Amino acid sequence: MINQIPPITRNLIIINVVVFALTYLLNSEMMYRYLAAFYPFSPFFHSWQIITHMFMHGSFMHILFNMFTLYSFGPVLERILGDRKYLILYFVSGLGAFFLFNLWNFIEVEQIKTSLQSFGFDLNGYMSGENVAFKGSSQAVLEQRKLVSDLQSIITVPMVGASGAIFGVIAAFAILFPDAEIMIMFIPIPVKVKYVLPVVVIGSVILGVTGNVGGIAHLAHVGGALVGILLAWYWKKNRFRIN
Repeated sequence: MINQIPPITRNLIIINVVVFALTYLLNSEMMYRYLAAFYPFSPFFHSWQIITHMFMHGSFMHILFNMFTLYSFGPVLERILGDRKYLILYFVSGLGAFFLFNLWNFIEVEQIKTSLQSFGFDLNGYMSGENVAFKGSSQAVLEQRKLVSDLQSIITVPMVGASGAIFGVIAAFAILFPDAEIMIMFIPIPVKVKYVLPVVVIGSVILGVTGNVGGIAHLAHVGGALVGILLAWYWKKNRFRIN
């Protein structure tokens, strides 16, 4: 069955599966340290991570869902768009996911810095590795500890997965084939994809700005979807190999 999948989609699935297997067979901590995507101002960030994170996954269910979705939507787009545009769609959507997710991280980091400085906390000393004391009342100390914990989470917890790229693929499919019907879990009837896309995007925005629910980078999904929408809209408008 794998040979019936168009070559770009097939190779993307194979690479993702191989990297996932190597992550668990080899030193997974080292793989995540160097291939997952850290916040760009983190000491753990490396430039190649903006690409390599798209092939890293956090769990079996994570990669299973992503690869099944790519298998479901990718072949149609690969045949319609051609190899070049399909690759552009996939990787630029992944980059869009990385950019939007970390733009929001940057905004949060700046807000955290401002709050800590208002308490008189020596942020520069803390970032340099010094043993910095919290200041103020017990309530103020609790607030500072929470802020420092949030800051550490942004700096040290990386972004992984092909979800941003795949959301771009799904979004492009919705733009090019808006009346196509798909089945959704817990909904017993087919739903047109043009109705599903806005619900998913708006829901991801709400979840992303209100908190990283369940460890899922919802704004990365939004970034990938926005890129997919823009590229598909542009290609459809200019009739680039779209019938």
